[in-house]
Amino acid sequence: MQGASNIVSGNFTFSKTSIDGVIVVDVKKFGDSRGYFMESYQKQNFFDGGITVDFVQDNQSFSTKGVLRGLHFQINHPQSKLVRVLQGKVFDVAVDLRKDSTTFGKWEGVILSEENRRQFFIPKNFAHGFCVLSDTATFAYKCDDFYHPNDEGGLIYNDPDIGIEWPALDTDAKFDESKILLSDKDRINPSFKEYCEKLA
Repeated sequence: MQGASNIVSGNFTFSKTSIDGVIVVDVKKFGDSRGYFMESYQKQNFFDGGITVDFVQDNQSFSTKGVLRGLHFQINHPQSKLVRVLQGKVFDVAVDLRKDSTTFGKWEGVILSEENRRQFFIPKNFAHGFCVLSDTATFAYKCDDFYHPNDEGGLIYNDPDIGIEWPALDTDAKFDESKILLSDKDRINPSFKEYCEKLA
């Protein structure tokens, strides 16, 4: 995420990742002893940075440490998402589900926190998930299509073919699946192999 792959527009720096279309957004903050101010979105700057979608819905969630949400996607109404953390810290992941992509089945992950103010843009036709690394986290995201409750898809978070390297929840410790908190629905998400078999 260095050099020519970076685009600066206004108070934002847009950095390409190893997966085409997935962009990390760094935000400039202005502060003093009273507090701070920052822009979190400015349409023209984002268009300059390659994020040219029209967002139609904002969502927010609160989770405790160890909660892992994902990997989620909408099947017939895919959404682009711009995600960020208002409070706490998470590890956020995008998995490429574009059948004709050279990075189909590959993942990109980034730490999002209230300290780094970083945002993560995930295009349509990606699976998305995150794991909470702090005691609590407030997570917010924009979508360019509405949520359709009967259109949900999912992949199991620890699929061996995708191979996401989830970080440890505790300092100097390895990732411990016994500490992960999953919803009943996420616990039975299909494998990437099963997903691919349905595409065939």
